[in-house]
Amino acid sequence: LKFLGNYQKIKSQLHFITNKNIPTSLRDSDYIVFANGRSYGDCALNTTTILTKKLDKILDFDTQKGIIQCQSGVLLSEIIEKIVPEKWFLPVTPGTKDITVGGAVAADVHGKNHHKVGCFSEFVIELKIVMPDGKVMVCNKNENEPLFRATFGGMGLTGVIIEVNFQLKSINSTSIEQKTVATKNLENTFKAFEEFKNTTYLVAWIDGLATGNQVGKGLIYIGEDANDNQFNISSKKRMNIPKWFPSFLLNPLSIRIHNWYYYKMHRNTTGKVTIDDFFYPLDGLANWNRIYGEKGFVQYQFVLPKKLSYEGVTKILETVNNSKHTSYLTILKLMGKENENYLSFPIEGYTLAMDFKVKKGLWAFLDHLDTVISAYNGRAYLAKDGRMDKAFFEKGYPKLETFKKIRKQYNLEKIQSLQSKRLGL
Repeated sequence: LKFLGNYQKIKSQLHFITNKNIPTSLRDSDYIVFANGRSYGDCALNTTTILTKKLDKILDFDTQKGIIQCQSGVLLSEIIEKIVPEKWFLPVTPGTKDITVGGAVAADVHGKNHHKVGCFSEFVIELKIVMPDGKVMVCNKNENEPLFRATFGGMGLTGVIIEVNFQLKSINSTSIEQKTVATKNLENTFKAFEEFKNTTYLVAWIDGLATGNQVGKGLIYIGEDANDNQFNISSKKRMNIPKWFPSFLLNPLSIRIHNWYYYKMHRNTTGKVTIDDFFYPLDGLANWNRIYGEKGFVQYQFVLPKKLSYEGVTKILETVNNSKHTSYLTILKLMGKENENYLSFPIEGYTLAMDFKVKKGLWAFLDHLDTVISAYNGRAYLAKDGRMDKAFFEKGYPKLETFKKIRKQYNLEKIQSLQSKRLGL
């Protein structure tokens, strides 16, 4: 088994689950759940694994109220195909629709509208979770609430999620009204975020190779749901990267040229774009991770408190510029208020995600970035992590002890991943 990053792989004994029954043979061994493999590190890797891909049924869809009930192995793409013709869409979506609904819960995913509506968990009505002893727990805000809160962002460590019931968002178009604003540096970028913070969708591409007084320059993508009553649900055929790229093809020079061209061609434009183009640009390129070469890549994502975000992001970008490591894709988003879940990632502030190609010295460099993030009271995202240490993690997640108590209360210690063992979860 492996994830998108491709730098961690493990041989595992696989067990498919097709209903609420967990094989009794697993009750004396530790195991983790693996869904569609779209995380980046080791959060769902173990020598024994339960696969949820066969839990792939949409159980009920109330087209009037926009409430959908489905099994956890259903992909977001399959949900979208079902709901869009009825004029509904996902209330929160990450940058790919190739994840399962169960994965969206386990990582408590956020999107380009977090500053307005929060994480995916805000729209979940109820969960059904199978405990290691085979008991099915019904969880919501009134019943088994501690387990409900622990499951969002809990990276599969609170049992096997088998069903999810959640609220959808009403739409009047399959298009997004998009405006792109070019910024000259990070100060300019932050001012633009504040200027457009009342917009529904907000995200920035940052030129990770810009230096000097241009550090932090980029393109702000501002989006609103279109209201034209046009519903085009046809999807583009995916292009495919058939083989791993030779590592030398992706280098600072090639990316510098790309960034110059991308900035020039996209700055200060307006118009309608499709839902796919706005939310899922990378999904149009199958196996896009092969661009980084067979050694793989790391996506390093952190969030900082709002008051410290400008100074902290400046420090991180300058640190990367002064290193031997290049961020080949750099994305900045504005985060809204922290929720009540114990291990959900967002706090009110700014989050930066950077892609680094795996090469000599990267792990030590990321350890150094951890110390910078920690000094600014930030935290890293568990769904993107495959290497941070226990001390950094514990400082970033103050509700961790509550999460651990719930694990103990429900006898969940047998559910383990490489990540949970490394971090002492």
